Parts: sequence; structure tokens; C-alpha cells
Amino acid sequence: MCRNIRRLHHFEPPATEEELHASALQFVRKVSGMTAPSKANEAAFNRAIERVMTATKRLFSELAVHGPPHTREEEARRAKVRGEKREAQLRARHGN
Repeated sequence: MCRNIRRLHHFEPPATEEELHASALQFVRKVSGMTAPSKANEAAFNRAIERVMTATKRLFSELAVHGPPHTREEEARRAKVRGEKREAQLRARHGN
């Protein structure tokens, strides 16, 4: 998965429209291979982003939820731990 796409489901407060749009944009960029579409492809690119957002919202509404909502602070802490682990592995691998 693209590292820029983050977990958005089951947060308190819920994911914002901006977060959904940013993730949809990253997804469409990844699968299309374009960071910015040409004028000829712009409408299709934007429709794809909207459809991904709609599908994501529908998915979120249909998923069964178990346990308490996630917090952004906890997700940030987990990401920091993963980054530190990755950095330690790289240092060990390269002898630094």
C-alpha cells in the first residue's frame, strides 16, 4: 500500500472530507501513474477521485465496528514506533 494513504475508518472524530479526498487522490495517482493529469484526462481523473471517495464512505457505513474508536494520537505513536524500528533495521543492515 502507498505509505501516504492512512487508515481512516473508525476514528473519533471521524475522518474529514479533506482526509478522504487526500487518500482518494493518492490512490488515483498511484493506479493511474499520473501525479497531475493532462487537460484531456482531468475530468476522468476528478471523476475517479469522487468515485473512490463515494465508495470509501459507503464502505465505512457498511463495516461492522468492534471495540473503541481509534485516536489520531495513538496512530501517530504507532507510526513513530514503526519508523524507529525501520530505522534501527536499516542501521543494523548498513552497519551505521
